Amino acid sequence: MMENSFRQEYEKKLVPADQAVKIIKSGDHIFYGEFAMFPEYLDEALSKRVEELTDIVIRGISYTKVPKVVMSDLKREHVVLQDWHCGVVGRKLGDKQLAVYVPITYHQGPRVINKYDSVNVAMVMVGPMDENGYFNLGPVNSVTPTYTDKTEILIVEVNNSVPHCLGGNGESIHISHVDYIVEGNNAPLLQLPEVTPLETDYQIADYIMEEMENGACLQLGIGGLPNVVGARIAESDLQDLGFHSEMLVESVVDMYQAGRLTGERKNIDKKKMAYTFALGTQRLYDFMDNNPVCASYPVNYVNDPRVIALNDKVMAINSAIQVDLLSQVASETSGMRQISGTGGQFDFIFGAFNSHGGKGLICLSSTFKDKTGTVHSRIVPALSPGTVVTVPRSIVQYVVTEYGIVQLKGKSVWDRSEALISIAHPDFRDELVKQAEDMKIWVRSNRLEP
Repeated sequence: MMENSFRQEYEKKLVPADQAVKIIKSGDHIFYGEFAMFPEYLDEALSKRVEELTDIVIRGISYTKVPKVVMSDLKREHVVLQDWHCGVVGRKLGDKQLAVYVPITYHQGPRVINKYDSVNVAMVMVGPMDENGYFNLGPVNSVTPTYTDKTEILIVEVNNSVPHCLGGNGESIHISHVDYIVEGNNAPLLQLPEVTPLETDYQIADYIMEEMENGACLQLGIGGLPNVVGARIAESDLQDLGFHSEMLVESVVDMYQAGRLTGERKNIDKKKMAYTFALGTQRLYDFMDNNPVCASYPVNYVNDPRVIALNDKVMAINSAIQVDLLSQVASETSGMRQISGTGGQFDFIFGAFNSHGGKGLICLSSTFKDKTGTVHSRIVPALSPGTVVTVPRSIVQYVVTEYGIVQLKGKSVWDRSEALISIAHPDFRDELVKQAEDMKIWVRSNRLEP
């Protein structure tokens, strides 16, 4: 009987996408979902109404498709697109001044939304309704539950391709909280393309593996280096590793199937992989589907440094764009250009240090080539004007390049600069020494001159 009543309610709320978006009015603030759960049908329907509306503000996290609503308003007369985390799509749109980044300390996202954000309409992709009347949020939890709780109108776009991801908490929405239901085309979720690791990724991974211990609790991000680290772990003889990370990554499948990820020694979420969003290929999504080893939580749990620190031996592995000789870490901008968001880097570097035996690692290649082929050092005297500091020098613990790993906590300014120069590319070390001396933060004698 109860299942029949949910089905009846479902039919009453089921409408075409064009009808659902008619409730949107000028001046509305709209939540567009996060990561792979982009509301494609609803976006297309809203794009047809752009000329009728003004002052529409759309927010999401790391758009994985270019919103048609923005491409229908290239003169920016009707829509403002905002991104809590500047991914590939957000970066490209930002370069064209079609999107703007919203700075955030990720674990504070739900609190920021509750205190300062407004939302009139939330348009969220979900999996099909179950027999208990719940729609599953699939591989994204993050800040979505906060928006769906706060919004005035909630529209869900059903996609049967969404894996059913277990909690945790916050992973589902009951039909009683839904205002409109739209059925999409059941397209497969975004498949991350395979990333070919660089030689430096393998070299950096060697240093990381030297720091890895049995019972360590991993945090990994996206890209070539985390893939290499995951593969190395799967091939190793490490035992009883845990996983607590904002992102559930493709390499967890290999590590779990190899018997390396058991979570036996975790203090919280024991035997579980706690995460707040996932991105990968269909292989990862199939692994997550109804798998009780995976636990989806909102970001104010997973990324809270106090929660992170509850597990022992947290190994937080993060990438950066530049580190200066003051040991400030830049991971989101190059000058004024927004390349990425803060994400959970600050959260996990801070939390890892407070974990018993924990290590927060900032990883970067020692050099990069610009468009002209000129080689530049990623370890620099000072960050270029406009470059944003992602991790303050007082929070930084370890920095790793292909030339080594250095621990900076408790070190003076000149000892930090000396350590960083030691892992810079050899071609740049003499110049960095000279620049450090000119800046009066480092002297060869390692003593203050009278």
